[in-house]
Amino acid sequence: MKFKSALVTQVSGSVGGMTGSHNAGGLYFRARAVPVNPNTVQQQAVRNFMSQCAAAWSQTLTQEQRDAWSNYAASVPITDTLGEARFISGISHFVRSNVARLQAGLARIDAGPAVYVLPDFTAPSFAADASDDNVAITFTNGDAWAGEVGGAMLVFASRPQPASIVYFKGPYRYAGKISGAVSPPASPATLDLPFPVVENDRVFFQVRVCRADGRLSSPFRGFDDAAA
Repeated sequence: MKFKSALVTQVSGSVGGMTGSHNAGGLYFRARAVPVNPNTVQQQAVRNFMSQCAAAWSQTLTQEQRDAWSNYAASVPITDTLGEARFISGISHFVRSNVARLQAGLARIDAGPAVYVLPDFTAPSFAADASDDNVAITFTNGDAWAGEVGGAMLVFASRPQPASIVYFKGPYRYAGKISGAVSPPASPATLDLPFPVVENDRVFFQVRVCRADGRLSSPFRGFDDAAA
């Protein structure tokens, strides 16, 4: 179905039985699909981390710490699925930042950030290896996250896709992290892929960096075709 509208130029989400979204080709509509919930071990872990963070917000953080996260939230917008900047609450920023840290085995940060900007970093590149089911990630170890204890680059990977796929929304599975240190880690770093791949499989990656003060970046996405 082709669709052109002078009224609707951006859309995301569902109304009734219709879902609107966009990909590399532009805006499209499709029949709404009810997602299957496989309730994997990884999903259970993330939900548990979310519950932990929500409980910590109300039971562990001081009012001063909650206020600091709220002040950060009021000053730092995030980009939504339509590419628009929007503001979320202090608890949402706290959970967003710390679920990612807990998933990567890093310590939870309760104190709200004093720097009012999302972290930035140099875009990495990827070289997936089908012979060892791993990926070599070339990154810039002069970036700020790499030179601090508690900073890290978090890497998530897709299941293998056909090489004809050029756009991948998700889901991604956590593959591992590159930890920052006083002496920054050497590039490239190699991480095991969460799924086996064969030659010419296309693997999509989502990368974020977290800073030692608890701030979490927006995602960077890229892909690579696995070599033998």
